[in-house]
Amino acid sequence: MAENRASARTEGVPCWVDAQLPDVEAGKRFYGELFGWSFDDFLKGEGSVRALCDGEPVASLAHKTDGRMPTVWTVYFATPDAYALVARIRAAGGQVITAPVPLGGLGTAALATDPEGAVFGLWQAGTHSGFGRRHEPGTFAWAELYARDTAVANAFYGALFHEALFGPDAVPDFGRADVSEVFPAVMPPHFLVHFAVTDIEEALGTVNRLGGRVQATPFDTSYGNVAVVTDNQGASFALLQK
Repeated sequence: MAENRASARTEGVPCWVDAQLPDVEAGKRFYGELFGWSFDDFLKGEGSVRALCDGEPVASLAHKTDGRMPTVWTVYFATPDAYALVARIRAAGGQVITAPVPLGGLGTAALATDPEGAVFGLWQAGTHSGFGRRHEPGTFAWAELYARDTAVANAFYGALFHEALFGPDAVPDFGRADVSEVFPAVMPPHFLVHFAVTDIEEALGTVNRLGGRVQATPFDTSYGNVAVVTDNQGASFALLQK
């Protein structure tokens, strides 16, 4: 099913994901085989590639230029005005890691944290509106925030993204849970990007064969059967079978 681009532009709807990797070519081999992705040049000269599923954009892989930064998947939330949103994030107790940066005509990106330090991105669309497909095998299906205090998370995101979370056209793509439900209690708060699969056990076998690792074997959630894995460079993500 092709992405509903109108709903994807609602502020607070997850609209894009990217992975910061030491080796983009290795990432292309891993995710290309796992999800059947093909790739094209996303930001010419910037070391990023865009992943395509059946010809539609679903994610991007970027070269991690600073070895001190984590190898990680990041979820981006749509906004019509990234500059106004970062001001609201600061006022609500979050922090801005990277101020809004225009990326040619594609759009404007920023990185921020919530009050507990979980990192997320913002995307103000230009010619690149976000996911061309989602909720299909090999595409984005869910973003779960693992928080220390879900009441704090609900208050923060509920105020920032009320329409996306609670409005009449809310898209069910974003949940909150206590970090200790799945991870060790010492794990910092973070977002976990989920990709849809048709057979979670088969996908786990592929992850292992490609040099990845299983962090959490399949468990049931309100939104499907989930397993947490890392790729062969250490970036964590989840597989979701509904």
